[in-house]
Amino acid sequence: MPPRRFLLALAVVAVWGTNFVVIKLALGTLPPLFFAVLRFTFALLPAAFFIPRPAVPWRLLAAYGVLIGAGQFGLLYVAMGAWISPGLASLVVQTQVFFTIGLAIVLAGERVQRFQWLALVLAVAGLGVIAVNTDASTTPLGLALVLAAALSWAGGNLVARHSGRVDMLGYVVWSSLFALPPLLVLSLWLEGPARIADGLARADAAVWAAVLWQSVGNTLFGYAAWGWLLARHPAATVVPMALLVPVFGMSASALVLGEPLPAWKLAAAGLVLAGLALNLLWPRLRQALGG
Repeated sequence: MPPRRFLLALAVVAVWGTNFVVIKLALGTLPPLFFAVLRFTFALLPAAFFIPRPAVPWRLLAAYGVLIGAGQFGLLYVAMGAWISPGLASLVVQTQVFFTIGLAIVLAGERVQRFQWLALVLAVAGLGVIAVNTDASTTPLGLALVLAAALSWAGGNLVARHSGRVDMLGYVVWSSLFALPPLLVLSLWLEGPARIADGLARADAAVWAAVLWQSVGNTLFGYAAWGWLLARHPAATVVPMALLVPVFGMSASALVLGEPLPAWKLAAAGLVLAGLALNLLWPRLRQALGG
């Protein structure tokens, strides 16, 4: 990969990783579910007027929107509101890789290879380290909510795979139309109009910048740039860069928010990242070795 394209990939994963800090800062003002409503509103509009709808059935766009919108980000925002630190959230949500494999086994009959079992064992060991070290900033409920978010992300991955080769930027923009109704209903029901109005009244320029960062930086730039890179390079070259997302997430949380990084947290990160790296890199390494 040429240096400029490598820097573009690095910029994407840096945006995706540091985004967890941006989320946490905005959640100090906005209710979590309504924050997600705003994110997908600005991901949809005005982009939908300029980006054509991908040629896939509406039902697939709807399924993806609900799974990613209400499932992944709705649950993630709720968890990060009070139940888990941004750094660990950026790490735990990457277990979507293993949930995607598991769903593919159940729904599509795919077979698990031996290296994938070992990768899963490493990741589960890392989650076990987190589970036995829960505290006020990392609760069992927060861990469960982020794992549920990862499961929803995995479901969205399978829906996207079933859609075939499509423009993912347009796919994300138009699926946002279906993320909004469940998020808005849940926000009005669980958070209430009074809390929403209070959050909007207290939102300053920094909060609105965080909302736009979610929509424009994290969603539109991230997916567009990532899709552009995948169209020009093998997935085996681009996808492993995603391993840096939790690295950026945990580092930014420590630097900006002062999130502590004790030995157990670093050990958990090492185990989970080792599992993710083994799952992503072993086929490429085995091919290089002629295995």
